[in-house]
Amino acid sequence: MRHFTLASFTAAALTLGLLAAAPSMAQSPQPAPKTDKMAPAPASKMAPATESKMAPAPKAELLDINSASAEALDALPGIGKAYSAAIIKGRPYKGKDELVQKKIVPEKTYDGIKDKIIAKQKS
Repeated sequence: MRHFTLASFTAAALTLGLLAAAPSMAQSPQPAPKTDKMAPAPASKMAPATESKMAPAPKAELLDINSASAEALDALPGIGKAYSAAIIKGRPYKGKDELVQKKIVPEKTYDGIKDKIIAKQKS
């Protein structure tokens, strides 16, 4: 019987010890960060990208291949004196893609300038 009493006493002591330690092992609540109600909320990481998509980029003026001078054509990337002379010789163009269709400039060169040129039609 003495053995049973010692075991009961030990079990009770361990139980009390665990109950006393339980609150310290539990996660304590973190205090909420203090915010100033008058201060604006911090901008999210997506805000700058969204703003840049919404603002239209200023368009560069397109160069008309039907009326541009040889010097203006020569200033285009990949277009030298020979290509500018060939472009002038092949005028008028119904569309800028005719530069490749008529084999005036190679397709790789056209890909580099297609966003900078236009083929305007006379009214």
